[in-house]
Amino acid sequence: MISVTKLLFAREYYGDNLRYTKNAHTMRNGAAEGMGPVVVWNSTKTCNLKCMHCYMQSDAQKYKDELTTEEAKKFIDDLADFHVPVLLFSGGEPLIRPDFFELAEYAQKKGVRPTLSTNGTLITREVAQRIKDIGVGYVGISLDGLKDVNDKFRGVEGAYEKAMQGIENCVAVGQRVGLRFTINHHNIEELDNIFDFIEEKGINRVCFYHLVYSGRGEKMVNQDVTPAQSRKAMDTIIRRTRDFEERGLEKEILTVDNHCDGVYMYLKALAEGRDETAAQIKKYISMNGGNRSGIAFGEVDPLGYVHPDQFTQHHTFGNVRERKFGDIWTDVSASPILAGLKDRKPLLKGRCAKCKFLDNCNGNFRTRAEAVTGDFWESDPSCYLTDEEIGIK
Repeated sequence: MISVTKLLFAREYYGDNLRYTKNAHTMRNGAAEGMGPVVVWNSTKTCNLKCMHCYMQSDAQKYKDELTTEEAKKFIDDLADFHVPVLLFSGGEPLIRPDFFELAEYAQKKGVRPTLSTNGTLITREVAQRIKDIGVGYVGISLDGLKDVNDKFRGVEGAYEKAMQGIENCVAVGQRVGLRFTINHHNIEELDNIFDFIEEKGINRVCFYHLVYSGRGEKMVNQDVTPAQSRKAMDTIIRRTRDFEERGLEKEILTVDNHCDGVYMYLKALAEGRDETAAQIKKYISMNGGNRSGIAFGEVDPLGYVHPDQFTQHHTFGNVRERKFGDIWTDVSASPILAGLKDRKPLLKGRCAKCKFLDNCNGNFRTRAEAVTGDFWESDPSCYLTDEEIGIK
């Protein structure tokens, strides 16, 4: 996760203490000394939408053998024992679980900060108030464009209007809320509209996700943006972020799942003669250290299996029904993939292995590399920097 606002203006934001502390890529088991990883829990595969890019391949049916309430509480106990700072409830649609509020409140009381990733369509005013009352730190609501684009992408007519109501209900009760937007060929032209939208609606945070080829998203490799489009998208994001700052609008703008964004920002600042900004960007991306899957970021699926991240569920390290999460996460002898992710640089191939910014990117997303090449350690095809820019002759 790259905070564009942080890199450009050095503002302090919620979550910065996890992203910009020590060199997280040098940590073997957690984000910082004495701290476990941020954990995503895909608490259910059931969903009321059917998105084109869903890494879980969710739909509106009941799936068997998902963690029970009591199993989930034991899992949360284990996370607390391992000093996990944040548990992100995701899905499917996590609000479909009837025990969501019970479990989120339980996590909060155990000292594990609950956050929520949702499509927003089920957030009534009452639900928004309950989310706030139990101490959910942040709600991320996914949109993939404005009305027609979003509904086509999410597979259900009316999804946009319901998500809008969910956003408005969160804002109305003072619940911290932001947008999640996955950039792809179908919505690349929506970026300026999204910035207009968050200003109009009083939304103070937006995360622009790069497409990861996993689940149904694996069929969208040819629908991803080109390197030229990625660069143009970043130029738009930087331009609009600067515009907000110049007008005194405090909006937190982030990009997710492609750490070459930070390097691109650094090179762009240098080319524009913004030397102080460039130095600031380099400092922060060096502190962040790049991709943290298997190090400071992990995922548990609805059946309790542990994975490097939510997009890499075809590689499994163990099950929380059988062993504590912390024991699984630190047992590198059980999985060459887990061991490799914690110290991946010697294993990387191609452009990633030769890149002079490897310390700032850490090889980016292994799942994309594997989806395209069949080799988990090959170069991430979504890197849009040129050979010249990354120091390859």
